[in-house]
Amino acid sequence: METILNFLQQTGFYLLGTDLKVLIMIVIALILAYLAIVKQFEPLLLLPIAFGMLLTNLPGAEMFHEELFAGGHVHWDLFGGAVDEAGKAISVGLLDYLYLGVKLGIYPCLIFFGVGAMTDFGPLIANPKSMLLGAAAQLGIFVTFFGARMLGFTSAQAGSIGIIGGADGPTAIYVTTRLAPELLGPIAVAAYSYMALVPVIQPPIMKLLTTKRERQIVMTALRPVSKREKIIFPFIVTIFVALLVPSAAPLVGCLMLGNLFRESGVTERLSKTVQNELINIVTIFLGTTVGATATAATFLSFDTLKIILMGVVAFSLGTAGGVLLAKFMNLFLKRKINPLIGSAGVSAVPMAARVSQSVGQKENPKNFLLMHAMGPNVAGVIGSAIAAGVLLALFGA
Repeated sequence: METILNFLQQTGFYLLGTDLKVLIMIVIALILAYLAIVKQFEPLLLLPIAFGMLLTNLPGAEMFHEELFAGGHVHWDLFGGAVDEAGKAISVGLLDYLYLGVKLGIYPCLIFFGVGAMTDFGPLIANPKSMLLGAAAQLGIFVTFFGARMLGFTSAQAGSIGIIGGADGPTAIYVTTRLAPELLGPIAVAAYSYMALVPVIQPPIMKLLTTKRERQIVMTALRPVSKREKIIFPFIVTIFVALLVPSAAPLVGCLMLGNLFRESGVTERLSKTVQNELINIVTIFLGTTVGATATAATFLSFDTLKIILMGVVAFSLGTAGGVLLAKFMNLFLKRKINPLIGSAGVSAVPMAARVSQSVGQKENPKNFLLMHAMGPNVAGVIGSAIAAGVLLALFGA
């Protein structure tokens, strides 16, 4: 009977009753899974995140140990079977090993390989002015940074929260693992949730800041972009960004190398690999391990609520920044820009560009803004990576 009682006390069912916070986290994980499967909110990443959150909060499973990464560092000595501060031996779990790819900055960079290979920078090359719109959409990052500081977060934490405004999940994860790893769970959930809600959040802001006449502006067709231009572009961007913000070089370098695989015409096999097999495998590992960081002890706090609220503020300000700059540029341009394309600078490729197209066609069925919106959209990817580099340079120490 004593043996049976010892066994029962070691089961997850027994441990489940000792911590109500764990029950809450399991419910949250199931809700996120529902949103991914039924509502299709960024399912490719939200579903692995939800399941990783479920695994890490199942009592007794011990698949992820926060103490191995305490203080923002990898404690390699504990991976060798050492004991923790309480004298308990640590049995390193599967997610502990997989999380090293996040902690060491490997997964986000590999994701950027695939993003680069799937991205056509032609619209940006054809209309370089759209780079300004992509830069303006990063407004939400820095305004939210100051807002987070006023709410009591440290500079490093505020930078991680602000990067949500870039609407780029891998970039948000990359920055947070270096600046504020303790906030990785809530920031990742917020970033990918708002990316999925682009069609809901953006249209009201776009309509509020523009007139009906502005939304009906028809833009002329973009000029054709030569293959030579598309091949030279990755080299120019990589050199310029790496010299300007060296800490952004890993993200931008991987992005541009992936794009070079696509455009060079001599690496078709590599291009297909990074667009499909590589990015799919990394997405599974990235999502599951990021979800594993959302333990009950760290996720269920007032700070998490503040992060989620500031995330939507950051995203909204980014949308507004792109639209307002387009309106300002129209004061000096002979060929007017439809301000709706400025909202696409938030980097959620290609969803934000499709929203610009959708809102524009509702005002003028003959208006085709998709390719014009892709310029600021892909510029936003570069812009968010540069913003990430700036934050890492300022607060990385």
